[in-house]
Amino acid sequence: MADFFFYGTLCHVPLLEKVLGYRPQLREAWLPDFQTYWAKDASYPVILAQSGAKAYGLLAQGLSLKDVAKLDFYESGFGYQTYAISVTHNDCLVPAQVYFPDHIAEIGPLWSLGDWTAQWAELVLAAADEFMAHMGKTPPSKLTKHYPMMLARAASALRARDGQNESYGLRHFAQPGDIGVESRAQPYSAFFAVEDYKLNFKGMGQPPLKDVERTVFITSDAVTVLPYDPVADLVMVIEQFRPGPFARGDQQPWLLETISGRIDAGETAQAAALRESQEEAGLSINALLPIGQSYPSAGCMSEFLYSFVGLADLAQTQTGIFGLKSEDEIIKTHILPFDQLIALIAKGEINTSPLILSAFWLQNTRQALMEKACLA
Repeated sequence: MADFFFYGTLCHVPLLEKVLGYRPQLREAWLPDFQTYWAKDASYPVILAQSGAKAYGLLAQGLSLKDVAKLDFYESGFGYQTYAISVTHNDCLVPAQVYFPDHIAEIGPLWSLGDWTAQWAELVLAAADEFMAHMGKTPPSKLTKHYPMMLARAASALRARDGQNESYGLRHFAQPGDIGVESRAQPYSAFFAVEDYKLNFKGMGQPPLKDVERTVFITSDAVTVLPYDPVADLVMVIEQFRPGPFARGDQQPWLLETISGRIDAGETAQAAALRESQEEAGLSINALLPIGQSYPSAGCMSEFLYSFVGLADLAQTQTGIFGLKSEDEIIKTHILPFDQLIALIAKGEINTSPLILSAFWLQNTRQALMEKACLA
């Protein structure tokens, strides 16, 4: 049996329960001569030795070897290991194991579990499901390398849950019990994930379909941005190598596209659109015009797109090479007259659906945008 003291995110009892598989008996305690801070610009705490301070947390006593193995799996991947130290409970010193980081990050303000819970708890809980499902299958160091994508996938799932629209008139509006999950497995999880399902679901007036096997490619929600200058009637497109066409056997895998990228955990679609415009094109967007939201390939992918036209000053903008070296990106920008964009679509040189759809949306609204810009 082992006693553990938690001072950070594992003080959020639902997360501790998710890791252990049950809710242990917990007592309030504190670690004398230590203080907890936010890691700078991050979503987790840092603990530092500080004379006279108290790091408040929870004491869990009598944990089993199986419990310890689960805790070690979850914490070790993030660079934490245990040290034996005495904590204070009911004014008595109690020996306990405490997770300390292998290295100390830059610190921010004092840590607040309440603030973390409000902003991050739902995301981290959803990601913990995926993380812990790999115990005994995948080294935790490999999982934590792709943990930001786990959080991004979790954020996508929460947006999907919260984005239900009860005003549908033509589509079947699913009710509880319409879909049954017989089994779910995740044979692959890295930057992307793959999930295998066996489902039962209603057949829209037909007999229910049973034991339906489906495989889904799981990724995060993403944004697309087509920059447009309504004064000069110019658009910007980007060009880069794409592995999807290459894997298909396409001999021309350098494609013309919209600016695009994933929505990070804790980020809005609008913020992601502005960030990606800077990263992929060095471009400042003056205003974002929402085009729509869509599944580009719903038969096999979870990806969901938030598409925008971004108003920008393109007449004086220089084209060039952009992208993040950390993501192995080499992205070239092109600035074109709008009519040339439509001509490239017509002859098939542009063959990416977000760009085609964005161009047709802009074609319908372009005149009004040009007139408004002339009046400004």
